Amino acid sequence: MLIHPLPDPVAFAIGPLAVHWYGLMYMLAFILFLLIGKIRLKQAHIYRAGWRFEHLEDMLFYGVLGVVLGGRLGEVFFYHPVYYAQHPLDIFAVWKGGMSFHGGFLGVILALAIWAKKANRNVLDVYDLIAPLVPLGYACGRIGNFINAELWGRVADASLPWAMIWPNVDQLPRHPSPIYQALVDGVLVFILLWLYARKQRPRLATGAMFALLYGCARFFTEYYRTPDWSIDVIGVPVSAGQLLSVPMIIFGIIALVFAYRAPPALLRQGQ
Repeated sequence: MLIHPLPDPVAFAIGPLAVHWYGLMYMLAFILFLLIGKIRLKQAHIYRAGWRFEHLEDMLFYGVLGVVLGGRLGEVFFYHPVYYAQHPLDIFAVWKGGMSFHGGFLGVILALAIWAKKANRNVLDVYDLIAPLVPLGYACGRIGNFINAELWGRVADASLPWAMIWPNVDQLPRHPSPIYQALVDGVLVFILLWLYARKQRPRLATGAMFALLYGCARFFTEYYRTPDWSIDVIGVPVSAGQLLSVPMIIFGIIALVFAYRAPPALLRQGQ
């Protein structure tokens, strides 16, 4: 039986400054955004639209603010409002983990809308540009969750080869759900979206496809993760992550239909 190693969440310390693995995973996510972005900028339809590396650098600054603020506020209000109401100072303890992707997603949407207005760019073109750059960064965050021994999975059959005991939880075999989400919600979604986005698509289609793919992937992987909370929908338990993913799935479907049925003049401008 595998046992979670419970590594020290602090990667290294320089005097009184402690650098946490969770923070390093976020730093890696931002680096991957730029590295993969450089490759995306070489795609013919992206280059023709006038996107340059300095645009990515500017967007990253706004995106970081959106991820951190939106992700943390999402964790507070979507998942643990009662706890944080009782421990308000813990809202600022981001090094302990606890970042909601759905909150970060909304934060990035708002932050990039501000950037698009400042740069005189169509905000839908901005979303289409960066959508394929997001999933691997998400995967980095989930690896950070695994290192922090949080977001543990549901109890698994002991015969499952990769079932894992999380000593900080109990002695039962569990699914390593952060790894599942890193691989499915992150790596798999990246591969599918990257293949889709290699060619010119109607405006909004790439961003919509990301919302649809991630929403479906997250809804699936939530079956293996211990829910923060759940509700019964027609007698079926639905976890918090699944509930928050449903609007993404609905939006993705509606936006894709709109993107492909909108007037050609709108579809082919930018990207």
